[in-house]
Amino acid sequence: MINLKGQTALVTGGTRGIGKAVMDKLAGAGADVCFVDLISEGTAQVEEEIKVHGGQCAFYQGNVADLDQCTKIAEDILSRFNKIDILVNNAGITRDSLFMRMSRENWDDVININLSGIFNMCKAVIRPMVKAKYGRIINLSSIVGFTGNPGQVNYSSAKAGLIGFTKSLAKEVASRNVTCNAIAPGFIKSEMTDKLDEEQKKTMLANVPMKRMGTLEDIANGVLFMASPMADYITGTTLHINGGMF
Repeated sequence: MINLKGQTALVTGGTRGIGKAVMDKLAGAGADVCFVDLISEGTAQVEEEIKVHGGQCAFYQGNVADLDQCTKIAEDILSRFNKIDILVNNAGITRDSLFMRMSRENWDDVININLSGIFNMCKAVIRPMVKAKYGRIINLSSIVGFTGNPGQVNYSSAKAGLIGFTKSLAKEVASRNVTCNAIAPGFIKSEMTDKLDEEQKKTMLANVPMKRMGTLEDIANGVLFMASPMADYITGTTLHINGGMF
C-alpha cells in the first residue's frame, strides 16, 4: 500500500473531474492536499469530501496563468504546511475550432492556461523543492499531444509543449532528488464524453484496443504511482494511459 503520510500535495484544477479524483487518491494515501481553481463555487464541499480521509485539505482561489498569483499561493501553502512535496499540474481548458476559424484569443487562452500555467506553478514551487532535496512534479498532458487532433491545434500544441518542458526540467533538477514526469490520458469517461451521442462514442471506441473509455480513477492511479516511492527512479518520462491507443 502506498503511504504518503506527512506529505503535502498541490493539485491545480481540483474541483472536479481528473483533478478531484487525483486529490481523493492522494488524500486516501495519507497526504494533505491543497488545490487551486479559478472558480470557488462548490469548493467547500470538495474540501469536506477530501477531509474524510483524515488529512487536511485547503482551497486556494487563483488563475494559474498569473505567475504572481501562483507565487502567492505557493508562499501561503509553505507558510501553513512548511513544504510542498507533490505538484500535480492538472488545470486545463479547451477552445476547440478548426484552425482556419480559430481566433488568436482562443489560441492564447489555451496556451496561457495549459502550458504557461505549468511554467508558473513549477516556477512557484521549484526552489523550495530543490532546497528540501525532494519533490514530485506530475504534469497532465494528453494523447493528442502525440497524435494531434482536428479542431485542437491550440490544445495539442500546449500538450505537446508540456512534454518538452517535462523532459527538460527533469534533467535540470534530477540531482536534487526532484522528479518531473507527465501523464497522457486517452479517452476518459467524463462530463465532456457523457455529452457525446452513441454513434460518436462508438467511433471513438473503435480506436481503443481495450474497447472501453478510461476512468478518472485510472488516471488518478497513475498520478499516485508517480508521486510514490515506487517511482523514485523515474523522471523525464510520460506514462500513457489510453487502453492501447498509442
